[in-house]
Amino acid sequence: MKEALKQAALALEKGEVPVGAVVVFENKIIARAHNQMETLHDPTAHAEMIALTQASSTVSQGSDKHRGSLEKCTLYVTMEPCPMCAGALVITKCSKLVFGARDTKAGACESLYKITSDDRLNHRLVVQGGVMEEDSRLFLQEFFRGLRKEKR
Repeated sequence: MKEALKQAALALEKGEVPVGAVVVFENKIIARAHNQMETLHDPTAHAEMIALTQASSTVSQGSDKHRGSLEKCTLYVTMEPCPMCAGALVITKCSKLVFGARDTKAGACESLYKITSDDRLNHRLVVQGGVMEEDSRLFLQEFFRGLRKEKR
């Protein structure tokens, strides 16, 4: 989670919503990302989506038969994933999600929805929320405090 927090700090420096993510496979970080929605002018450029794409590319390298699924991978992210990112976790068959701050407005893994553990879907993840939650929340509070000051 500390590496995900470093990514969140990078996002904050760039004026992005400070969310960072890393994917771990066999005790090694195989992907790192932070939000890039403003930078890329892409509302889907969430840290989780970018990290999952990088990880899928990494695990499938050198194999024409591997589809890039993320079995045995863990995503660490500083904020609870939204519905889009939770759906991507299910589709990629990621094994575990560890997140920091809960998102009571759009969280799709515990707070508002439970997409990652929905029995109606073909895959479910182990979910652990609230890891280094205060550190994650501080980045978000700093970012939104700055936005409020700019509007005054």
